Amino acid sequence: MSKTAVIAGVGPGLGASLVKKLTREGCQVGMFARSADYLQTLAEEAGEAGVDALPVPVDITKPEQIADGFRQVREAFGPVDILVNHASMAAWKGLLDLSVEEFEQAWRVSCYGAFLCSREAVPDMLESGSGAVLFTGATSSIRGRGGALAFSSAKFAMRGLAEAMAREYWPRGIHVAHIVVDGAIGTPASQANANPGLDEPLLNPDAMADAYWALIQQDKNAWTLEIDLRPHGEAFFE
Repeated sequence: MSKTAVIAGVGPGLGASLVKKLTREGCQVGMFARSADYLQTLAEEAGEAGVDALPVPVDITKPEQIADGFRQVREAFGPVDILVNHASMAAWKGLLDLSVEEFEQAWRVSCYGAFLCSREAVPDMLESGSGAVLFTGATSSIRGRGGALAFSSAKFAMRGLAEAMAREYWPRGIHVAHIVVDGAIGTPASQANANPGLDEPLLNPDAMADAYWALIQQDKNAWTLEIDLRPHGEAFFE
């Protein structure tokens, strides 16, 4: 039986790879992002491959838009079985350079948006007695980063949300997990702008999507709360 997934925060790189992976595995996928044009392109690519991906332009910080987005997904595919909270936003500034608005927006996109999406998706999963909610974290989820005050604070908050939800919903059949992305992700833009003088390996987004799917497929008698994903290469281990 096909599962319904929502990926909140779809863009080039890991977001697109998650869409492709989940549709290849037979899921029907609702794609949330602000860029309607990009979502439409992904939806057309999915249609050409004979799979279902619904573009849903959404501002992840707006409760009414989130509710309407989930309504559209349910009308198209049915109740939600899988949620990936993938959206994030960062202003790469320190304390004295960071505006109040920039700090608040980073929290709203990363943590508040994940809360809104989880609140919409979890009732469907409780009804079925199963499901998965995954959170995309970062190195900054567990270690504060200088010059990234807003991003680090937001990612710490998201990790706390994930851990609290895991304690609440694992006993009720919902696998909640947090993924620490410990490295830069390869995207078309990062590959094009790569500096040959900087020997920094990049995470492969397709391989990362495989790791997300493995979490979704885990047996409930051996669930994982948190994994970290790192690129392989000598530069990382030096």
